[in-house]
Amino acid sequence: MKTVLSIAGSDSSGGAGIQADLKTMTMNGVYGMTAITALTAQNTTGVTGILEVDPGFLKQQIDAVFEDIFPDAVKIGMVSSSELIRVIAERLTFYGAKNIVVDPVMVATSGSKLLQDEAIDTLTSCLLPKASVVTPNIPEAEILSGMKIETEKDMEKAAELIGTKYNCDVLLKGGHNINDANDLLYKGEVITNDSYKEPCLKWFNGKRIDNPNTHGTGCTLSSAIASNLAKGMDMEDAVRMAKEYISGALSAMLDLGKGSGPMMHNFNLSGKFY
Repeated sequence: MKTVLSIAGSDSSGGAGIQADLKTMTMNGVYGMTAITALTAQNTTGVTGILEVDPGFLKQQIDAVFEDIFPDAVKIGMVSSSELIRVIAERLTFYGAKNIVVDPVMVATSGSKLLQDEAIDTLTSCLLPKASVVTPNIPEAEILSGMKIETEKDMEKAAELIGTKYNCDVLLKGGHNINDANDLLYKGEVITNDSYKEPCLKWFNGKRIDNPNTHGTGCTLSSAIASNLAKGMDMEDAVRMAKEYISGALSAMLDLGKGSGPMMHNFNLSGKFY
């Protein structure tokens, strides 16, 4: 069985963070492991507290995984401080980690801020250059690209800026603000003749699902992509299958909590123990 390590925060309500990651990895046929960056007190209405782990203890968690069950892919989610980001970057380099998916979690679905301002520079300088793919939403991509994104053309330009700057693939999530569920994958430049290069851009069109419960969608999508990369899919297939999975989880219309609730990660689960 292929294996994936999630390096992320814990969500006490179970809809996002490592809880969502493990559910997603299980449903996508890989063995999930975790290195917890922070405990959060949160539910569908917001985050009321964050307790970071000690950087030394995060290192111990990562070492414990790599030294015993080497992951076929790594998903990185919420990391709220520079010290923790540096530990992750150093350990991933030390072990030669592969298939690294970075979800640059800066703001929760509820609007709560999850990344300290000073940590953004560390994230971009230490971690993004190690990523196989980074999966920002529109507000995150505006920070990473330094430009305002209001149209699909803006998305294409921003994705190219981010991918070129950090030498990685970029899945820029459109969301309902611009184009419903259409996401853009930037895969670098390809040579179209002897000298001319143009960006390789692939749009993934998704159907709009009228479901206000979107807590943990970013965590779920990035974990599904990591799972698919671990199984040997190329980037386009990994993204396509991940989008199909998250569409199914949203379409199940689970409705829990008083705010933006979680998706039904186990929508396709059946059998004796269900």
